[in-house]
Amino acid sequence: MASIEQTIALAGIFQAATLVQSIAYRGMFELTDLETCIKSLMATDAPDTLSVYGERIQVLKLGLNSLINNFNGQTKDPRAVELARYIINILVLEKKLSQNPDLLDKLAEGIERARQQTEHFPIAHENITSALANLYKQTISNLGPKIMVNGEHDHLNNKNHAARIRTLLLAAVRSAVLWRQKGGVRWKLIFERNKIKNLAEKLLKEGYPV
Repeated sequence: MASIEQTIALAGIFQAATLVQSIAYRGMFELTDLETCIKSLMATDAPDTLSVYGERIQVLKLGLNSLINNFNGQTKDPRAVELARYIINILVLEKKLSQNPDLLDKLAEGIERARQQTEHFPIAHENITSALANLYKQTISNLGPKIMVNGEHDHLNNKNHAARIRTLLLAAVRSAVLWRQKGGVRWKLIFERNKIKNLAEKLLKEGYPV
């Protein structure tokens, strides 16, 4: 059965994927939302699921709302369909990654180097997103299938935006790892949609239980 921990991790995937769309189409993002996603990449020894993203569930408000809207199933908006495609592709990539220990080691080393950079730069600084984007290109992007990001030409070809998009895709895969570790499996996205949506709504309304 779907759990709060699974729902939080799934919201992490949705938050990263939603930011990818926002940057790709509008060149816009909330810095705190981006920082939450990057923080999740650095949090390799967090004491609980929420701590991967921050101390308060509100840091995942964007992801939780995106999850709820997508799971409502009341829209045929092409962007919603596109977002769902991103999510499925991310889960496919995570499964392939989990079966490749050498690539996992390479990712861990690259993330540790990026974490060391945060001692000198803010977590969302372009030096860090550039390093994480290169790490994505050298690892996840080679697994296939490549995630084809749609958007406006000017934003997709902006160097800093492109780095943020790749960083966010890496963060989405990290959240997918967490989701699987907490018992998430793809069939739940079909058969437990209402349960997951209700848990997301409860988290937004009541916060994380302590």
